[in-house]
Amino acid sequence: QLQLVESGGGLVQPGGSLRLSCAASGFRLNYYVIGWFRQAPGKEREGVSCISRSGGVTNYADSVKGRFTISRDNAKNTVYLQMNSLKPEDTAVYYCAAVGPTIQVMCNMNQGDFGSWGQGTQVTVST
Repeated sequence: QLQLVESGGGLVQPGGSLRLSCAASGFRLNYYVIGWFRQAPGKEREGVSCISRSGGVTNYADSVKGRFTISRDNAKNTVYLQMNSLKPEDTAVYYCAAVGPTIQVMCNMNQGDFGSWGQGTQVTVST
């Protein structure tokens, strides 16, 4: 059974850093495009970043460009989201999601394309 489990969330002060992990089980991650999404209280879920199967293509929401970095280690079946210079507006539940298996070499953050989702991890940026 395909399963995604996020970890690494927590409470951090503004300007701080966190690294989120998305561990996959039940399937080989290298056949899947992976995306990170977030949902803040009272807001719709939005795309944060995505990474292609090989890791050669990444995309970011404008709000996180230059601060967040997505990466993947297919050997460890894990995708990461390094978040630096965190701001209070980054506070949200962060979800990873997978689309595939696929032969596509690009990635996008169209939520409807992602069929498998993790349970989410809370990130709170506050003093």
